[in-house]
Amino acid sequence: MALKLAATVLGICLALTALQTTAQQATIDLEAILGKTAVLMINGRRHTLRVGEAADGVTLVATEPTSATLEIDGKVEVVGLSRRVGTAYQARDALVVTIARDGAMQYQTSATINGRSALVLVDTGANMMAISSDKAKAMGIDYDAGEPSVVETAGGRTTAHAVTLQSVVVGEIEVNNVPAMVVDGAFPTTILLGMSYLRHVKLQEHNGILSLSKSP
Repeated sequence: MALKLAATVLGICLALTALQTTAQQATIDLEAILGKTAVLMINGRRHTLRVGEAADGVTLVATEPTSATLEIDGKVEVVGLSRRVGTAYQARDALVVTIARDGAMQYQTSATINGRSALVLVDTGANMMAISSDKAKAMGIDYDAGEPSVVETAGGRTTAHAVTLQSVVVGEIEVNNVPAMVVDGAFPTTILLGMSYLRHVKLQEHNGILSLSKSP
């Protein structure tokens, strides 16, 4: 009887482990691919991984223009630019913007922020869009009432204010109510198009061309 009970308990534990593993896999989203780097949302936390790097039990094995190969708890999964692990990538009608890589190996393009035109730099490493206070003033962005904080910049620590941009438009892709930071001074010299905008689009990079797409 004791042996049967132990076997039953062991079976339940194994089943629960399998369910937990499946649940963990179901919370891994592939948000962007930039060359050998992928932006993954793992259990609600965003990680930027290069091939060979790991976070929260997930290793980035390889990248392709529209997919990434992941090792999850010892199992290999090929994940498309989709919302969940195990969901097949399906092309669909979408708004698409393409940006060519420049001589500095960066992706810069024009955007319309609160109705004002500006140059932006795509930066998947920035959690939020970042704008210098010099540019914010020129664009008529009222940031003084925003919540202040201290941030690290190339020139050291400085003050920044949290704001919400009414709209950010790149090509035909518009995102409303975008969180951003206005950093005191002239840094960053180019507005950073960070993840507060980029999380709303899918990114693909191939042969020096970055594509942003969003379903209409």
